[in-house]
Amino acid sequence: MNGVPATNPSWESSPGDNSPSQLGVDQPTVTALAREVEEFVATGGWDQPTQLFALVPTTSLLELQPDLAGQVDAGAPLTPVAQEALPEGDLGEALAGIMWPETVHGCALVQEIVVLPPGAEQDLPGGEDADDGAAVDAERLRAAAADHPDRTEARLVAAVLRDGPVACVLRLRDTGSSTETGSDSTDTEEVIVHPELAPNLTDALRATLTAP
Repeated sequence: MNGVPATNPSWESSPGDNSPSQLGVDQPTVTALAREVEEFVATGGWDQPTQLFALVPTTSLLELQPDLAGQVDAGAPLTPVAQEALPEGDLGEALAGIMWPETVHGCALVQEIVVLPPGAEQDLPGGEDADDGAAVDAERLRAAAADHPDRTEARLVAAVLRDGPVACVLRLRDTGSSTETGSDSTDTEEVIVHPELAPNLTDALRATLTAP
């Protein structure tokens, strides 16, 4: 990957685009896009904010910004384009306020999360010892998970197409890795690829591509 474009041109003015299926975007292609985005973000190291990318037809991107010809793979059907930072606060609310134009064929979101082993949920507020129906503040849950002794930090990438498959990539952070930018520790970190790693997130992302 030569680098994800950091600009956000006006996709509404893009010339006629083909659908993802017409572009030949299948499951392996979406998975490759998700891995491409993850590898791009990984060059910046860990402890980064949540990031959003538009997945746009490469031909349309190059027509709008021909100066990117040396930065993107002209043979790729879709290219990820980095978007402006998401607002702070609840991710679900932020995504609910997004509606992509028709010329954006998909999107990908990168988020650092905490993964807990099976059974660890009982140690969190609202676990087995909590009263039935007790409401637990989401921020308390996140804080408790982040402090759990058996936690594993991870970077999750979820990519979805408007009319196509989804893909998820999860990189587990090496407990001995450096937080410095561009750390070489990514060479030893485990990467898990499966489309059903984050169904709630992929559903929320697909909703941003669906007309109300």
